Parts: sequence; structure tokens; C-alpha cells
Amino acid sequence: MSDLPLPRADTRPLPRPALRPLLPGLGLAAAIALTAIAVQRLSGIAALSPLMAAMVIGMGLRNSTGIPRTMAPGIGFALKRLLRLAIVLLGFQLTLAQIGEIGLRGAAVVVLSLGATLVFTKAMGRVLGVEPRLAELIAAGSSICGASAVIACNTVTRGRDEDVAYAIACVTVFGSLSMMLFPLLAGPLGLSPQDYGLWAGATIHEVAQVVGAAFSGGEAAGHAGTIAKLSRVILLAPVILSLGMMARRRAGAEPGATVPVPWFVLGFAAVVAANSLIPLPAGLQAPVASLTTFLLAMALAAMGLETDIAKLRREGLRPLLLGALAWIFISLAGLGLVLLL
Repeated sequence: MSDLPLPRADTRPLPRPALRPLLPGLGLAAAIALTAIAVQRLSGIAALSPLMAAMVIGMGLRNSTGIPRTMAPGIGFALKRLLRLAIVLLGFQLTLAQIGEIGLRGAAVVVLSLGATLVFTKAMGRVLGVEPRLAELIAAGSSICGASAVIACNTVTRGRDEDVAYAIACVTVFGSLSMMLFPLLAGPLGLSPQDYGLWAGATIHEVAQVVGAAFSGGEAAGHAGTIAKLSRVILLAPVILSLGMMARRRAGAEPGATVPVPWFVLGFAAVVAANSLIPLPAGLQAPVASLTTFLLAMALAAMGLETDIAKLRREGLRPLLLGALAWIFISLAGLGLVLLL
């Protein structure tokens, strides 16, 4: 009986772990996020969003020194996968009971002002000739929760990175103006602390901006403003699903185009429901909130690292005008509803 040939040793190199190509980009995004959070804390300015700071730092690096190609996989992972995880984790900061705390009147103010602002901004976008995807992002950021809403809604809207950066810049600028102007207007308008807080929470863009403006009117105003704002954040899920349906209709006219189903939105809603039934233990609330902020900052850092300022300038001033009109509209609509209802 002849000897069988021995199998030849496989000298091919083993495939690299899937994680390894992601590490350079993820490391850079994490370093930027930590820097942005440190800048916010060291400055002592509560309304300074680490998300905006992370995006600005990322844009500065991209447009000054450039970004090596080896960073691209990790940057893309942070911008897509980590963003969706952060939005799911955001649900731990919300409960369905918070909607009940503002009552039917408060819920009506929040829902009506949010819905009217979305419709108005989309319509004005068409009038001004703003690209529909950019108009949708400005509408989402102005009506829901600023930068977080912009980057969350872009998962279905699928605008360019420059569109996202422009929309975030709009909601940051005009939300900051609200934070400075609203406390000056509360007295002349004769608003009670609760009404002032409801107005701030239902209309100012970012959570940090709402807190800064609402608590300037006292504890009662601050509490009312915070609850109203968090109630707006809960509406992020149905708005993303609605924008996703609009995007699918647009894609239907483009052969081969597809729009992803935003399953992470269902995860967000499920976490809100679970947190309403079995609240997160008190010892875990702060760490989870910090992790959520860190992941969102990483996503915004990645967005900045992919944003070309030259392309941003080519957008022109019409989107900025649209952001201003959306800001004025939601401010006046919210005030009118608070006074009338």
C-alpha cells in the first residue's frame, strides 16, 4: 500500500480581524470627542454643546491637515453604527410618564408647534429653492432636538455631509440666540414660570440651550422646560419614520435606489418603553447618559472629518435664511399656543 501524500501546510496569511481597520478612525473620533467634552466642562458653559464642538474640531482637521485614507473605515463606522447605538441609548433618558407630567395642554403645545414647524420649513424650503434633503434636516433640527435630530434623521434622509453640517450650524446659531433672548422676553410678555418654561422647552433647539434658558426663570420654569423638551425628543421616532417614508417615495423614482429601514428607531422606542416600566437604576443613569453623549460626540466628530468647507460655502445663504425662518416660526407659534391654549 503506497503512502498517501501529506497535506501541504497553508502558508497564506490569516485574515486580519475586522476590527483592526477600524481602529485608526475610531481612535481619532474618540480623541476628538473627549477633547470636545473636556472643552465644554472646562469652559463651565452648560449651553456649549460638545456635539457641536466635536464637529468643529473634526472640520478643522479635515480642512487644514487632511485625513489619511486609513482613517476612513473607522470614521464611517462611527458615523453610522455608533450613531445608531447612541440614539437607542438616548431612550434611557426618557419615560412615557414625562409626557404625562406636562399635561394635555403642554402636549398640545409641543405636538402642534413641532408639526407646524416641520410643514412650514419644508414648504419654505421649496419656495427658497433649498435642496429637499437639506430642508428636511433643517426642519428636523429646528423642530425636535437640534444636532441629535439632524444626524438621526439623516440616516433616512441621506443628505450629504455638507448638508448635515449646514443644518447643525443653523440650529446651533439660532438655538443659542433663543437661549439669550428668551429670558429677556419672559417679563415683558407677562409669562408665568410654568408658561415660560413650556415655551422654552417647546421651541428652543438643543437640550442644553433649553436648560440654560428655562432655569434662568427659576426652578419651576426649568423643570417645565426640561420636561417639555424631553417630550419633543420622544417624538424623534415617529418623525424619522415619516421622513423614511418620504425618502422611499423619492427613491421609487430612481432605478435601483434603496432606503434603509430605520430599525434603530424601533430600538429607541423599545428602550423608552422599557425604561418607563423598569427605570434604569439610579447608579447607572449618569454613566449611561455620559456614554450616550460620548458616542454622539464621536459621530459628530466623524461628520466633521468628512465635511469639506469649500462645499459648505457653495450651499449659499438660502439654507441659512431657511433656518432663520424656521427659528422665528417655531418661536412665535409656540408662544401663540402657550398664550391661547
